[in-house]
Amino acid sequence: MSRVDAHHHVWDLSIRQQTWMVGPELDPIRRNFSIEDLTPLAAAADITSTVLVQTVGLVEETVEFLEIAAGNDLVAGVVGWVDLTAEDVGDALDGLLSRPDGSYLKAIRHQVHDEPDDNWLLRPDVQRGLTAIADAGLAYDLLTKTPHLPAAIQTARNLPQLTFVVDHISKPVIGESLEPWAGHLRELAALPNVTCKLSGMVTEAPWTTWKPADLQPYADVVLDAFGPDRVMFGSDWPVCLLAATYNQVVETAETLTTNLTPTERDAIFETTATRIYKL
Repeated sequence: MSRVDAHHHVWDLSIRQQTWMVGPELDPIRRNFSIEDLTPLAAAADITSTVLVQTVGLVEETVEFLEIAAGNDLVAGVVGWVDLTAEDVGDALDGLLSRPDGSYLKAIRHQVHDEPDDNWLLRPDVQRGLTAIADAGLAYDLLTKTPHLPAAIQTARNLPQLTFVVDHISKPVIGESLEPWAGHLRELAALPNVTCKLSGMVTEAPWTTWKPADLQPYADVVLDAFGPDRVMFGSDWPVCLLAATYNQVVETAETLTTNLTPTERDAIFETTATRIYKL
């Protein structure tokens, strides 16, 4: 049986710093992580293929990730980065896709949750860039928090031809009120061109005391709103290591979906990611 981890990262701090690593609490992951580090962990968890996701706003990293995918049997696809606001965004996408390893590029992502403007996605230049992603036949990963969801909803309405993937269930703070996050997410899920990753939850909960039951209400909202055929599992390794081991994250996702049918679980752990990212 094949199983997909639809969201993980790698980085080499000798090549570039990860500028988002601010504060001593991130010291446990302030070191290099390679695909060779992940391979045995994935094998032990019966993960057979993965999607490697950008961490910084540099095309150079995307090129490196495409090279990793081409040289490694585990990585089946890459979520990369281009400057959505650039007038030549279409040319940048063409340049990546025309590379010998360009077929591994499946989607584009930007750290929207770091933009000071909650409505950044609705900027005309960003909307133009997102249209170029759709024209290139790629998906777009939404890295948002709750305040950005209204703009994400309008963006998904504006661009029905573009497939959107919500990363980390839009990062609600686990343990706080489900609203307004849940209401916004249900509104987003009502749009057929939006899917969601069951990922990133352990680091939104108290790192040292969380348990699967703490995450269940949030997972239930996602599963009810999107349905299993529009939900995919992602580990968010190595960021997840702040709160859980790789295997713990996989086992927790299995626990959160234990009441689903085998077919529904297959969707979350394989078929949704395979279909959406064209793996």
